[in-house]
This record gives sequence, C-alpha cells and structure tokens, in this order.
Amino acid sequence: MKIVIAGAGEVGSHLAKMLGDEYHDIIVIDDDPKRLEDIRNFADIVTINGDSTTFETQQKAEVKKANLFIAVCPDESKNIISAILAKQLGAKKSIARIDNDEYLQPNNKEIFINMGIDYLFYPEKVAANEVITLLGNTSTTEYVNFSGGKLVLVVFKLDGNSSLVDRSLYDFAENRDKLNYRTVAISRNGETIIPQGSDIFKEDDTIYVIADHNYVNEVMSFSGQDSVDVRNMMILGGSKIGQRVAMALQDKVNIKLVDYNAEKARRLSDVLLNTLVINEDGRNTEVMIEEELGTMDAFVAVTGRSETNILAAMLAKKMGVKKVIAEIENLNYINLAESMGVDTIVNKKLTTASSIFRFTMNTDVQAIKCLNGCDAEVLEFIAKPDSIITKGMIKDIKFPSNAIIGGIVRGDKVFIATGSTEVKAYDRVVVFSLPGAISKIGWFFD
Repeated sequence: MKIVIAGAGEVGSHLAKMLGDEYHDIIVIDDDPKRLEDIRNFADIVTINGDSTTFETQQKAEVKKANLFIAVCPDESKNIISAILAKQLGAKKSIARIDNDEYLQPNNKEIFINMGIDYLFYPEKVAANEVITLLGNTSTTEYVNFSGGKLVLVVFKLDGNSSLVDRSLYDFAENRDKLNYRTVAISRNGETIIPQGSDIFKEDDTIYVIADHNYVNEVMSFSGQDSVDVRNMMILGGSKIGQRVAMALQDKVNIKLVDYNAEKARRLSDVLLNTLVINEDGRNTEVMIEEELGTMDAFVAVTGRSETNILAAMLAKKMGVKKVIAEIENLNYINLAESMGVDTIVNKKLTTASSIFRFTMNTDVQAIKCLNGCDAEVLEFIAKPDSIITKGMIKDIKFPSNAIIGGIVRGDKVFIATGSTEVKAYDRVVVFSLPGAISKIGWFFD
C-alpha cells in the first residue's frame, strides 16, 4: 500500500515507523529538514521537504497514486487543507487529525466527507475518554469495548493476593466448552505471550482477557486488587485531556486541577465551574502535600511532558493514592513507568495508531486498539460470507499461531471462542494479535 504522511512530528514519526514495519510504501512530507532527517535515521522511507498544502509538494509525492493520505501536522487547518487537496488529486482515502470537537458533530462531519475527507480523528478526545473509562474501572490498566459493548477487553496486573498466581489457565475456566471469558495474552518481563492452557500465571503478570460484558466483574475479581470508588481526584495539567476529563466528571467527583500557568489556570476556572483550579507547580512536592494529594482516590497526570507525569505519578503512588493514571508520550518510558508502579498509561501516539491502522488493512476492520506496554493489537472483524474463517472449526482452519480469536458476537448472542467454535457469516469477531500475524489475519475474513 502506498501511504503519504503529511507531518513529521511525534505522531507522524510514530506512524511512519509503525506502518513502515508493515512493508508499506511510505512517503513523509514536512517543511522541517531536521525532522525529516530524524525519521530517515530510524525508518527506510522516502521524505519530501515542502508544504503539504501546495499542489507542487503533493504532486512531487505522487499523491494521485496513494492508497491513503494521512495529515498529522500540528496545525489543524493545514491538515484539513492537505487532506482535501490530496483527495482531489486522486488519493483513494484521505484522513486528518483535528483538535476541534465541533468538527466531529454528525452534521459537521458530513460536510467534511462531502469535501473529500474520509475520516477525522481527535486524539486528545479519545485519550480523555480512555481516562474516564478507566476511572470507572479502577482495577484495570486498560478497558476496551468491542461489538457495541457486548465484548470487553480487560487488562490487569496480577497482585500477589490473586487466587490465580501459580495456577494454570485451565483453572481460569471451570467449563472449557462454555467460556464466559478467555485469557488471550500474558505480558511478562517485556515479552508478550499467546498462552496455552498449561501456562502458569505469575505475580506481576499483566494479563489480557476477552470477556462477555456480563462477566467483567467476575474477571476482575481474579486480579487480587480492590476496586476504588473515586470520589476525590486530582488532575495535574490543564491540557485538552485534563480539561475534558474534568468537564465530564466535575458534577460527580470532587476535582482539583493543578496547572503552573497562571493564564491557563484563570481560563480553566472560568470554564470548569465545579472544579477547583489551582495555579501551582505540580512538580513541587510540598505544594502537592499541601493540596492533600495523599487523600485522593485517583490522580491523573496529563501535563504533556512524560517526565513530569511519571515523577508526579510516582509521588502520588508513594503517598497512597489508589488509582494513578499518567500520560506518557515517550514510548521508551512506558515499561519503565509501569515497573515504577504507575497503574495506567495513556499515550496519544497509540491512540492515533488505533484510529488509523484499520485503514491500512486489506479487509474491513470495524475497530482496532493498539495496546500500552504490549507489542500487540486487538482487532474486530466482520466475517464475510464464504470467507476462510467460516469454513470449519477454529482449530481446523490453521489460524496464525501468534494470534488468537477471543470472542464472537452473533446478533444478541456472545460466544467466547474455543477450538471447536465455528464462525458464521456476518459474525463480529475479536482477535488478539502479535505484529507478525496482523498482515495475515485479514485474509481469513475477506
């Protein structure tokens, strides 16, 4: 697939590396030679120095031959213009990053579609929604709905108190012919394992479970951790994510929002009428103690600086805050932060990748989630009539060994997959996959 990316910033660079690893033909456009040089140092891709909103630059990138054009510049207006121009010049699909929620209203989205933009995505909004969901499911590190919420991926770290520690996967399901949930992966010491029934759970394992939504609480009881009723919360950082989280929860939860910028704090106090906005430097331990950080049920660090968020999250954990969430944009820091006790990571790059990656598949993907701290993705497909996946029991169709079918939704019925399960035409199927299998999976559903 030929993919043109406009913007070589953090998001564009991450996409170029990720999609380059999938053997796509990648071209990156940017007007900053230094950013393009940085990309060439880690990815074998073509770069073009120029303005993506001009005919000259897009023609140089041969956008007319592109299967996908992705505009991820910091400037929203530039993204919109670039995406429209690319579609008019012949790109098959054109998508753009935005930072204005107004554009995502149904009637407004239709206007952009008519102008040629196939998809708009707002990473900060998706990230904020992830934080809100996690605050409602505090014993999880990730919680993702599929198939309209009928199937759920829950991710949690095994505490030493968990009844699963030193037991096999077979012990996780009493009736193996009629499962309500299934462990699809274990992350241990930086390695992601697609487990077999005889594999043993260990303390500090992060486990990934696909569950019928009616049985999520039962699954979470195995974590060994108590769920937290969040009544008092502190947010560090008046970023778009922090503001959206406060706006959504301020009528239900007592919230303190801390930001070091006096002007931003003043603006936020005018908007967040039921949130206590505090103009202080959250890196100052004495200030955080004075603001009663230790009495909070949850702490969310979303300053936009990974280092600040990690240090603040560690302080919150040390002071006894039960649920700690940190935005960490440097992917190299994620495993480090988890090892230091940060409960949950939010990353806009992975959020963006989840929004875009499905457009690069060779078959229709209904949803995809790129996971934190785990080299894997979860995908949702609809099985087409006569596709290979419908030709027999799962154990007989030679599905890739580094992928696993977690669950199936057929109408109003939910099935957790076993080897003897048969997929029917139009079933919605949730698959957990390591990178090496992703390019092969779509073939089974097409």
